[in-house]
Amino acid sequence: MARAARVEYAGAVDPVLDRGDRREPIFQDDADRRRFLETLGEVCQRTGWRVHADVLMTKHDHFLLETPEANLVAGMRWFQTT
Repeated sequence: MARAARVEYAGAVDPVLDRGDRREPIFQDDADRRRFLETLGEVCQRTGWRVHADVLMTKHDHFLLETPEANLVAGMRWFQTT
C-alpha cells in the first residue's frame, strides 16, 4: 500500500527521516557526511528551508525542517536524487 500524501503548507515544521535501501549504510565515512551536509545546505539555499536540528547516523539521518514555502516534497525529490 502506498504512503499517504504529505500535507504541505507554508511555515510547516516537519521531522524528516531518510534511510538507505534495505537499511544499508548511507554514510561510509566523514567525507560522506560532509558532502551530505553540503548538499543539505544547497537545497536550503534553493528552497528557503531552515534546518533546526539534524542527526546523521550510519544507516539513516533525521532532521527537523521549517519550510517557509509549501515545497517539502519538491525539495526532497531534488535532495534525494542529487
